[in-house]
Amino acid sequence: MADLIAHFADAVERFPNRTAIVDGKGRQISFQQLHSRMQKLAGRWHAKGIRPGDRVLLAMPVDADLYASLAALWSLGATVVLPEPAMGLAGLRHAARATSPKAFCAAGAYFLLKFLIPELWRLQLLTPKEGPGSPPNHQIQADDTALISFTSGTTGQPKAIPRSHAFLMAQHDAIAPLLESDKAERDLVAFPVFTLINLAAGRTTVMPNWRLSKFDRLAPTHLADWIQKQQVTRALIPPSICEKLTQTQNTGQLNTVFTGGGPVFPDLVDTLRTRNGLSVVCVYGSTEAEPIAHLDATDISEHDHRQMAEGKGLLVGYPVPEIILRICDNEIQVAGAHVNDGYLDPAHSGENKIKEGAVIWHRTGDAGTLDEEGRLWLWGRVGSEIEVKSGLLFPFAIEVAARQWPGVARCALINTGTGPTLCVEGRRDHLQDWRKFASDFGVPNVISVHKIPMDKRHASKVDRSELERIVAR
Repeated sequence: MADLIAHFADAVERFPNRTAIVDGKGRQISFQQLHSRMQKLAGRWHAKGIRPGDRVLLAMPVDADLYASLAALWSLGATVVLPEPAMGLAGLRHAARATSPKAFCAAGAYFLLKFLIPELWRLQLLTPKEGPGSPPNHQIQADDTALISFTSGTTGQPKAIPRSHAFLMAQHDAIAPLLESDKAERDLVAFPVFTLINLAAGRTTVMPNWRLSKFDRLAPTHLADWIQKQQVTRALIPPSICEKLTQTQNTGQLNTVFTGGGPVFPDLVDTLRTRNGLSVVCVYGSTEAEPIAHLDATDISEHDHRQMAEGKGLLVGYPVPEIILRICDNEIQVAGAHVNDGYLDPAHSGENKIKEGAVIWHRTGDAGTLDEEGRLWLWGRVGSEIEVKSGLLFPFAIEVAARQWPGVARCALINTGTGPTLCVEGRRDHLQDWRKFASDFGVPNVISVHKIPMDKRHASKVDRSELERIVAR
């Protein structure tokens, strides 16, 4: 079976001296150097007793050593456990309890956690230091578990998701055509899965030089300077960073943005295209199924814009060919080789999976519809809809439209004791206009808030529970 390690080895042969990774400190490593680093780590850790099937909890800075360590552990047949970064120490402890790993692989300040967190005390410690030993010639099997990662936990305790090498290859096959280019691109990448795709393709990845957990502190000038300095040609970033991008003047050689991880609203897309002159591709997916659909901004017609402004929802494009998609009771459900078919805890599968013969459907929890052309439109989370006399109000249907009203920066529709309420972050002098527009959608209440709270992972989704608490004060 072809696997990511085999694809990476092929990229090393084709582009040995090409830069593979530029980390956030500007340090560069070539494909050949990264491969050599991987082999030395694999030899050291094999000498320390890491064997096929062993689970290794990984906590490291996001740099070249992170990916060399991933590749080294996979080459030994080990399973890498990646905690949910947005949860901090709580996520690390949860990952250790949920997966019972054999070893803890750490670098930098994460090294100290081995001695501070009780769940890590009994684990063997691995560090990315070179030493004696040569890597064994291990043959990766398709069904071997490569990764155990976690959902974001925004709707409850994070669920552990095992991913086989075959799954990662299926995900590669679904994403690779989207990123394919006949040029020597330099991609600014904020999503680890895209770095894996780039390493398999022989493409250069430039990592962020800001803390991924501190999106709100990133100055637009800092972002622009990094893009110019590293001669970035494409950016694979969440909508929150795209918003920073729209506040910059000079983005050098940057020509294309791929964005996802949260709703990509039409006003943001339009600004990127007109003010920054960029090509924009919106990618829709979930932790369990990435990608599900994608949309090139040039394919959004004037009619589509009008429909979004009139409350049809958020257009996210055609489902990718590798996925099967259906709508059941307004919920988007998907199946396919790159859709995870279960969780580490079988109890979680009962909540989110539907087995029909040989097909396992994943319930995304997102509401939406398919139009006559087969394109997907999002309405918001299942269960977030609000019942009114005229029918159901879905959050995205209102929010996508409201984002195009004058003075609106962010907004969110929630249900309060007085009924459907649109919370708006923006210029208060437009409050009366907002109330008039909202009444046309059947929303009786509009309130101005100082700031709409966002999720901790990508700062691209509204934290509705926190917003409800703020409004209730």
